[in-house]
Order: sequence, then structure tokens, then C-alpha cells
Amino acid sequence: MKDTIDKIRSMFDGGDADEKREDLVFVTVPATQVVDCLGYLRDRAGYRHLVMISAVDYIERGVFQLTYLLHSYEKQNDIGIRADIGRDDASMDSIHRLWAAAQVYQRELREMFGIDFPGSPRVDEPMLLEGWEGIPPMRRDFDTKKYSEETFFPREGRKTADPATHMAEKNYASEEQVKRSVKDLVRGRRKRKGNDG
Repeated sequence: MKDTIDKIRSMFDGGDADEKREDLVFVTVPATQVVDCLGYLRDRAGYRHLVMISAVDYIERGVFQLTYLLHSYEKQNDIGIRADIGRDDASMDSIHRLWAAAQVYQRELREMFGIDFPGSPRVDEPMLLEGWEGIPPMRRDFDTKKYSEETFFPREGRKTADPATHMAEKNYASEEQVKRSVKDLVRGRRKRKGNDG
């Protein structure tokens, strides 16, 4: 895999390799080099299977990070090609000509993150969110609470709880009872000391 990474670095301005396992490495390349890099990996390096395309919204950096994960059956390993694109008017070249299945991933990323893939078949058609209006739901600036309050009617008896406390009480009820008993004992001793002193 080292030879392939070296080629990516020299031919496509690839950055440092992020080795997650012996058989899984990620390399970041400029967005303008992604299609050529993926074509090279498919046609020359044996990475013929597109496993997936994913996105992460790094709102604090103002970018989406796209990851294209490829698999080589001959080498029995995976390589991920990452590229950062700006969040404003996010757009990336389509790879549907390299892998027909890419159009499904690209449609999903368009719908969930608002990333455009010009020329990709049916990219503007709804896939999961028919009739959706507004900011795409997987963007980190999407306000789930506001959406819920505007979309669904309020129901009496609903209450909000701290998730960590609620889960601790639900999953570890006896431990929570012991903790409360110990706290009560300690508080009781402190009160008695205060009254005795």
C-alpha cells in the first residue's frame, strides 16, 4: 500500500497518510484532483470497488470533508480519499462515470448535506425527503429542536430530561439508588456534625 500512497502524493498532491489499520489508510487530496485520483486508483492500482462516499460537516472550519472509500480485492485492503470543499455553495465533481453506483451516494449527499454534484443523474430528484424544504438535515447548523417545534404539534405530558441522567436511571437503576443513598448518608452526617459542633 505504501507504493500507492507515494504515487498519490506525487501525482495528486496527496497529504499525509492516516493509517487506521494495516488494511485501511486515508489520504487527503485537493478537491480538484479527486476524480483523477480515483480514476488512477480504479484503473491502475486495482481499487475497483467503490464501498461508499460519505461527508462530515466541519462547520467550525467552514468545510465539508468528503471521503471516497475504495476496496481492492487483489490486495485485500481499503483506501479512503478525502477532500475538503467549502460549505457555501458546496459543489463537487461527479464520479458517476467511474462507478454508476456513485450516483446514489451523490443523491443522498445532495439531499442530506446540500452538496451539489453537477451532471450526476437525477441528483436534484428527492430520494428520501420528498417535499423537504429548508436547510438539509445533516448539516450541523440544522436546528432539530426548532424543526420539531415547528413541524409537530405539542403534546401534553411531554417532558425533557438530561440524556445522561435519564439513561443512567433507566439502565442502571440500582446503582443510581445506591449513589443516592450514599449521598443522603453523607449529607445526614454533615448536618449532625454541624449541629453537634
